[in-house]
Amino acid sequence: MKTEIKARAGTGMSDGPTPVAEVKTALAGFLNEVKGFQDEVKLTLKQQEERLTMLDRKNTYLGRPALSAAATEEAPHLKAFGAYLRSGDDDALRGLVMEGKALNTQVSAEGGYLVDPMTSETIRGVLKATASIRQIANVVNVEASSFDVLVDHSEMGSGWATETASLTETGTPQIDRISIPLHELSAMPKASQRLLDDSAFDIEGWLANRIADKFARAEAAAFVAGDGVDKPTGFLTHAKIAEDLWSWGNLGYVATGNDGDFATTNASDAIVDLVYALDAEYRANASFVMNSKTAGAVRKMKDADGRFLWTDGLQAGEPARLMGYPVLIAEDMPDITSGSFALAFGDFKNGYTIAERPDLRVLRDPFSAKPHVLFYASKRVGGDVSDFAAIKLLKFATA
Repeated sequence: MKTEIKARAGTGMSDGPTPVAEVKTALAGFLNEVKGFQDEVKLTLKQQEERLTMLDRKNTYLGRPALSAAATEEAPHLKAFGAYLRSGDDDALRGLVMEGKALNTQVSAEGGYLVDPMTSETIRGVLKATASIRQIANVVNVEASSFDVLVDHSEMGSGWATETASLTETGTPQIDRISIPLHELSAMPKASQRLLDDSAFDIEGWLANRIADKFARAEAAAFVAGDGVDKPTGFLTHAKIAEDLWSWGNLGYVATGNDGDFATTNASDAIVDLVYALDAEYRANASFVMNSKTAGAVRKMKDADGRFLWTDGLQAGEPARLMGYPVLIAEDMPDITSGSFALAFGDFKNGYTIAERPDLRVLRDPFSAKPHVLFYASKRVGGDVSDFAAIKLLKFATA
């Protein structure tokens, strides 16, 4: 027996596991538990992600877009303006005015006039895109009730001087002052309160589009033929006189030689005469202005070599050209009739000035047209001829 015990001791054998083996076993078990916990967490996260994805799909399918989803973070004035248009709540707008964050004018004490810069910019963009004299005229922003244009339409006298001879007094230039008053342009669309309560309805976009459409059509007509009474003075409203007898204060014209139409022979000669009736200093920036019916007649014309005078723009957005000059199609120009001035040519950047205040005022009226809500929008704009030498007309008459 003693011999056996010694033998076992000599070989290093024992009855139980060694401490190192126990540690390895415990560590392996711990790692297995950690891996199991990680797998469980991954499974839980995956299930949670799937549930969130399903909820997002349901919201996309069933939900309707908010009026201003990012207004709180990006544009708080849009959210405040939307609340005002829908319910008349101007508390948020007043707060923005006091903090000086969004509105560029304060609330008027006369009845709650408010200005939304984003809506105003939308309208201005549409007006520029509309085919009217605004595209080629001189447009200035003013803060007063009128805008004065000073025009020097005469030459200062001069003479040659010698070393010993005395100088003589020369003529004095004449400066005219053209005053352009600003008139109030207004629009008053309406909507039902139920429609305003519908959160899917883009009230700002709708209001901007309605106002822009109304303002654009009213402006375009006034800049061409406005009588100057509570509206801009159109360039066709001024007195016209034959180019050979032209004087300041009148618009010179060239006759086609045929009453109510172009001449039966060499019809394009009248257009050539019209172009060169304009001084060279204006021709460089000149444009033709006519409506679609007149354009349809003009674009058929050819020169003596059989080439069309009219050429379409080669690139998108580029205007058509007549004799190399751009053509603006303004539908408010008159049709070709007896004695009409259906075609104009000139440097309208110098010849016609549009003055306007940059702000737009919006008044919400929930009382006058119940159950509808009226939105009274207004801006101030004026226009008139600022250089009578810069615009020439074509008269469809014998003389």
